[in-house]
Amino acid sequence: MIKLNDVEIKLDKYPDGTFLFKDIPPIGPKNLIEWFFESMEEMSAIIYLTQYCKDQGTKIYLDMPYVPDARMDRVKKRKEIFTLKYFAQIINLLNFEQVEVLDPHSDVSAALFNKVHVESPNRMIEDTVKKIASDNLMMFYPDAGSMKRYSSAVHLPYTFGIKNRDWETGEIKGLDLSGEIDQLPGKDILIVDDICSRGGTFYHSAKKLKEAGVGKIYLYVTHCENTVYDGELLKNNGLIEKIYTTDTILTNLESPKIELVERFR
Repeated sequence: MIKLNDVEIKLDKYPDGTFLFKDIPPIGPKNLIEWFFESMEEMSAIIYLTQYCKDQGTKIYLDMPYVPDARMDRVKKRKEIFTLKYFAQIINLLNFEQVEVLDPHSDVSAALFNKVHVESPNRMIEDTVKKIASDNLMMFYPDAGSMKRYSSAVHLPYTFGIKNRDWETGEIKGLDLSGEIDQLPGKDILIVDDICSRGGTFYHSAKKLKEAGVGKIYLYVTHCENTVYDGELLKNNGLIEKIYTTDTILTNLESPKIELVERFR
């Protein structure tokens, strides 16, 4: 979904599949484009809309909370393409006054974009802790990277995971616990990370935590993809009580186990 100055842009199409823009809202000297990512097809719409505003001699700001291609932040094999780099180059060519992103997948994203402002998810994590309202809460971070990024958001005891990954396929085969493991029995747990797709990492985390004797388990992810419905997290397995996330990418809110956390207030 794309908005211009808080008005959703309706993207109609010609028979050949190209975009037809109708009812563009009035623009002013400063304009905000918001891109709530649904597909890379929207990239061309962002380019057209930005150039249209620039032709009017106005300044344009981009709010892109979820960064497309964020997972492809490095090249591991010779024939892979560093897509995040090229995506950032296209955004930079549009010369926005500022590009706002929320909790990008890695520091590489922030380094590649010009005039970028990175919004921290810490306030949203704090709000999630308040929603859970447990006096017996402990934090869990699925790997050392998420521990370093999020452990300062709330001052609660925590443990973290060490993933057992098949490096050929990228599939998570299992997970070991590290940190203050002796405190886990009887604790309620909030798992925190940035992105959830099918939720394999969190499924393995929750299984391991249950084996360690924890109570209720909750999950906060800043960006939750609709593919979460294809995984195990939302099935009636009793592992996850609720998933807290923002509206940056998720469009399917059919499950009562998913609750939105406001990005702004």
